[in-house]
Amino acid sequence: MHPAEVTTGAPGAAATRRPGRPRSERADQAIIEAALSLFAESGPEGLCIERVAARAGVGKATIYRRWPGKEDLLLDAIAALKAPLPEPGGHSVRDDLVALLDAMCQETADPRRAREFALLLGEGAKYPRLMARYVETVVEPRREVVRGVLRRGVASGELRPDLDVEAALFMLIGAVLVRGRYEQQAIPPGYPEQVVDELLQGLAAR
Repeated sequence: MHPAEVTTGAPGAAATRRPGRPRSERADQAIIEAALSLFAESGPEGLCIERVAARAGVGKATIYRRWPGKEDLLLDAIAALKAPLPEPGGHSVRDDLVALLDAMCQETADPRRAREFALLLGEGAKYPRLMARYVETVVEPRREVVRGVLRRGVASGELRPDLDVEAALFMLIGAVLVRGRYEQQAIPPGYPEQVVDELLQGLAAR
């Protein structure tokens, strides 16, 4: 029995086993990293528990104790990969939008994130349950950050009062997702400023 599986009571008392087996952070991290690398290489189709276990150096039972299936594992892996967007400074809508888009552009350089973007652009259609949970737990909180900047711009008068926040949101995010997905080279410096400035010409209060 592994030492972590027992607790010691008073001196001389018999050791008692805790209910269940304690999680190992090291094993969790190895499994997540293995899942992300396989996901980057071959997408959801190439991700299977057997391959993850082999790459992580753990048994399949170790993974199944933590995740009931590959969709649950993949969702947690993507969530672990996704860094939060920078907190908007609140000084100007333009500066905040540029900072958010710049963070998204930097993410496209990571092949694991590029594969994640592919989920949103079609690969995820085969996994409706995964996609629904992914959008709810990973994508929507990030979208809400951008929505917050746009709504603040309307309230401050920097943006038109009749602004369609959802349309503007997808214009901004789509400019990064599509370019990052379909162009091999890294998104060039200055691109976030270009996108925001072009869009603001149509959104700014007159």
